[in-house]
Amino acid sequence: MLETEKIRQDFPILREKVNGKPLVYLDSAATSQRPTQVIDAVSDFYMHRNANVARGLHKLAEEATSAYEDVRGKVRSFINAGEPEEVIFTKNSTEGINTVMRGWGEKNIKKNDKIVTTILEHHSDFVPWQQLARWKGAKFEVVGITDEGELDMTDFEKKIKGAKIVALSAASNVIGTISDVRKIARMVRDLSHENAIIVIDGAQSVPSMPTDVKSMDCDFLVFSGHKMLAPFGSGVLYGKRELLEGMDPFIYGSEMIRKVGMKTSEWNDIPYKFESGTPDVAATIGLGTAIDYLNRIGMENIRAYEKELARYALQRMGEIDMLTILGPHDPGKRVGLVSFTLDDVHPHDVAAILDEDGIAVRSGHHCAMPLHERFGIPASTRASFYIYNTKSEIDALCSSLKRVRKVFS
Repeated sequence: MLETEKIRQDFPILREKVNGKPLVYLDSAATSQRPTQVIDAVSDFYMHRNANVARGLHKLAEEATSAYEDVRGKVRSFINAGEPEEVIFTKNSTEGINTVMRGWGEKNIKKNDKIVTTILEHHSDFVPWQQLARWKGAKFEVVGITDEGELDMTDFEKKIKGAKIVALSAASNVIGTISDVRKIARMVRDLSHENAIIVIDGAQSVPSMPTDVKSMDCDFLVFSGHKMLAPFGSGVLYGKRELLEGMDPFIYGSEMIRKVGMKTSEWNDIPYKFESGTPDVAATIGLGTAIDYLNRIGMENIRAYEKELARYALQRMGEIDMLTILGPHDPGKRVGLVSFTLDDVHPHDVAAILDEDGIAVRSGHHCAMPLHERFGIPASTRASFYIYNTKSEIDALCSSLKRVRKVFS
């Protein structure tokens, strides 16, 4: 089990007060907090090694480039990619998905081809494929879910037949559902187009559990650093080498160029072909430090702790009258978040009163409007947990939710 109290000491923001009360931060699915180690790594870069990467021969530039490229190796190991060149640095998951949509999708999708995604998706893994289908005259299929919030595998099996792109999240950002990516990949290989690609949105899963792209058998994986202790502006696109080499970049200029002529240009090798412009070097170095931090704790331990917090939250929140929990009630089938509705109180009002008690949650549609429509609700309130949260904070949440009911009764 995690040494939570010791971990909390590494997060200075947790000592803040909100409305005169201790901060209870339950919004890590939106963005995690950063430990001192990551903050210090970013500060150290700016104080001692601040220089542009891959452009200069002076000492600072070489040190900055070395530190930056070291992170690529850390990411490779963290997700068990085949080689560092399969790791592309992005700003976030959204940029990674759009890189695949533009670089592979625009080149390979033809009229009447089939693109499949699910109703569980964040807009970032829904809208790009929707728009690609519209541009190309392709079929856009959306796999449904059961009332419990799990993928409808019968519907999935039917819709992926002949598909050329299958894109899905490993874990839902709204209801926490963990999809069996390995099983799905086997189905896709058996039933889809022979050249189909599998694109996994790992924004919610990679921070919370071990990730192995080889055993997942995905073609692409994206995730964001800011959800796993790293700075904003850090993210990763993993892709199989042969696919990346066959793709075109969609942002041009700077480091992605090998040669420029008056009429034609030649692209750089991967991964640099997809890393145009000056990157956020400090954020990427912070990502490397965040990975070091998570590795010290152990991703298996983090998964076990989140599961325990989810189990406790489901139990305690289930005791509150008129509170409806969305998604699986088995903590083993979800990541560490719980979205819910409370009687007929609008989620924004729920969040506002919780904030009065110093409790930070998220309210709204969480960039997943089709999923909320599936449940017949306009919005929900989401409490999400991470390595620094405690059961006592879940108790505080439940006490505050009971106050919400009293206020609106």
